[in-house]
Amino acid sequence: MTRCTSLLLAGLLALPAMAATSAGCEGGGFTVLGHTGVFDDTIPASSVPARFTVVGKFQRFEVVAATFAIENHQFLPTNNPLDMTSNMVTPVWASKTPDHRGLVLNSGIELSIDAEVLELQRLGPGLSMKIQAKDCANGGVFQMEPERADGTETFITHTLANAPGSVLQPFYFDNPNFRAREGDTVPYKDTTVVVTARINIANDFSPRFVARDSPQVARRISEAACTNRIATRTGGVAIVQHCGGRSIWAVASGGRMGFVTGEDAIEVAPPAAPCTSKCQAQNRVRGQSVKLGFPFPVPGPSRLQPRFP
Repeated sequence: MTRCTSLLLAGLLALPAMAATSAGCEGGGFTVLGHTGVFDDTIPASSVPARFTVVGKFQRFEVVAATFAIENHQFLPTNNPLDMTSNMVTPVWASKTPDHRGLVLNSGIELSIDAEVLELQRLGPGLSMKIQAKDCANGGVFQMEPERADGTETFITHTLANAPGSVLQPFYFDNPNFRAREGDTVPYKDTTVVVTARINIANDFSPRFVARDSPQVARRISEAACTNRIATRTGGVAIVQHCGGRSIWAVASGGRMGFVTGEDAIEVAPPAAPCTSKCQAQNRVRGQSVKLGFPFPVPGPSRLQPRFP
């Protein structure tokens, strides 16, 4: 089992899953386990509570210490010009829960805070988990990395916040702007990329809030109980087996599940290159991609159903 170095952190934060513009991060910074500002040390296991809260200027979420599951993730309203909340606390995730199949994290927590960047890492017998986050109004703001001594995949279930009847309830949808351009070749940096279908997250309150799951060496598990028939530009029908309120991912040991928001969620770019060890900075977009956007409000036929199986 490898231990992550500062070089690895720098490389990962430069990947598409963690991209974010400096303007969207202005004034950002987390408070975690009583620490804020600049901090880099290990919190002894005896001082780690069963769950703890991470609070920033732009985001808030809770961490389950024994699993590194994430719960009750929200974006907080600010006056940042890239704010997506439209002045309301915006719930996104009820939970992001890894299934460790009986393994438990029980070491001290390696905690690093530097400006808007946060890294948490904890070990257990046969298991390592790392969480990286950036306290920004939008962009690539979060990723979770499991690593197992047996080298097998970790299944992570992403469950969106549940607020029945509220316009703030987030949902998955098949983005019709991408379906309308599916198969087109568009510019990307100094080359081109082909438009593929895109599943995004939105709500019915803020026309600026948009997000997506961002996998690296991970595969989504199709759910037959959530089978959707989505019209294509050719007049045909695409079968999309994805629920409206959750997604399930099988993540390779050393792979990552990111969370991308704002323009980064609706750009046409190639997927992150496969990497599970000592990943270097790569695939930096720097604004050189086509943004296809999304319709607001999202039309009913594009919303994935049912919400849960």
